[in-house]
Amino acid sequence: MPNIGSRCHELRIRDTDKNWRLIYRIDDDAILIVEVFNQATRAIPNNVIENCKKRLSKYDIDSQE
Repeated sequence: MPNIGSRCHELRIRDTDKNWRLIYRIDDDAILIVEVFNQATRAIPNNVIENCKKRLSKYDIDSQE
């Protein structure tokens, strides 16, 4: 998912009445679950994309300390 960041991916899970999405990133030492949400449309909502970017940025900053 290059619109969120490098090494980011989306996992789609169909449930009985919902379609779940997991956004995750694969790092050398961890797999980060960035967001889990119920998706009703084909496009990922802009607020989800922005939240993912903020969380990954904060994680990267915090992990350098």
